[in-house]
Amino acid sequence: MDTDPTADSPWPAETRTRLGELLGTCLAGNRFYQDKFQAAGCQGTLPGALREFSARFPLTTKRELVEDQAAHAPYGSNLSFPVGRYVRCHQTSGTTGLPLRWLDTAESWSAMTEDWVTVLQKAGITQQDRACFAFSFGPFLGFWLAFEAAGRLGVLSIAGGGMTSAQRARVIREQSCTVLCCTPTYALHLAEASRSEGLAPETSTIRLVLVAGEPGGSLPAVRKRLSQAWNGARVFDHHGMTETGPVTYEHPDRPGDLVVMEGSYLAEVIDPVTTAPVPPGTRGELVLTTLKRVGSPLIRYRTGDLVEARRVDGLLLLRGGILGRVDDMVVVRGVNVYPTALDSLIRSSASVGEYRVTVDRRSHLAELSVEIESEASEAVVVARRIQDSLALRVPVTAVAPGVLPRFELKARRWVTVG
Repeated sequence: MDTDPTADSPWPAETRTRLGELLGTCLAGNRFYQDKFQAAGCQGTLPGALREFSARFPLTTKRELVEDQAAHAPYGSNLSFPVGRYVRCHQTSGTTGLPLRWLDTAESWSAMTEDWVTVLQKAGITQQDRACFAFSFGPFLGFWLAFEAAGRLGVLSIAGGGMTSAQRARVIREQSCTVLCCTPTYALHLAEASRSEGLAPETSTIRLVLVAGEPGGSLPAVRKRLSQAWNGARVFDHHGMTETGPVTYEHPDRPGDLVVMEGSYLAEVIDPVTTAPVPPGTRGELVLTTLKRVGSPLIRYRTGDLVEARRVDGLLLLRGGILGRVDDMVVVRGVNVYPTALDSLIRSSASVGEYRVTVDRRSHLAELSVEIESEASEAVVVARRIQDSLALRVPVTAVAPGVLPRFELKARRWVTVG
């Protein structure tokens, strides 16, 4: 049954212990949070409940972290220990601003790896599987954690770094891979590449597509397309960030809903404008405190992710997954348009390959236009669907297959002009 989380309830013993250790470590040696806490006057006793914690401790923003790293290059001052204690360095994608470098101690890295093991286990992955990790293994955190966690779980893991899509398609077929791990966008592109190589993905051995990096993994239309592209494979979503680590896994019995791993994170949902807490089940911005990643911690970090959180049978669920980004919304003729909403409407058409949205800001009011790889008749259908759903007329143009760019990492389908 659904129950509302109570912000005034005392912390569970484990949460209280971890939060106390985190705050104590920050006060003892983390220059970034020492300064923030002193400025906010919150160096007193440990808060007894979430409401008190939210009221006393300041929010952390990405802008603060970027400015701190610029002022204290190369790693910033948000480090709880001397640099010699750290063993890993990763970097954010930079899709929502300048990239951040993030350091981890061996202890923090091991804790995040265990969280990724949980993600894999909840997805139903076992030692009988063969997993293809179809990403570049660049500087981003999730690639390396996922691969290491699979090894810790005893899964035969195939690294797809440095390969073309055609090569990855052949690896999947030749080694009878059962699990594909990548972004939703790339899973669709890899299905196209497989078909181009004469390796029909509809007959592959892939039984599970584990996706992350984009909101699409929780959108019903995108999930359906992914499953159809890969022989009816199950689609399993999760989400995380380089700044935080893996945060959620998909509820096994509630497709599209994400479960917050509360042993590692203290989660809040706030109004993105007023920063006040929102009632359970109300859309707001996800705020996270990392309970185990004490070497490079985040306390009340504004993620920019829009969610609707509610406690169900003791679990904190993000219903429908990540619903959008606070900074992604575009106002078009008075209508709030989120990329996830438009993505779902476009992906409802099975014949659409890739697409691109142009935001034209050269006049006083922003205007949208859409290009889709499909037939002209389908462009009419998509335009009508957008109008019916959003009460907004948006020109939709059909282009030839292969014209629009493909993406291995996070897709950049939205282009701004002016």
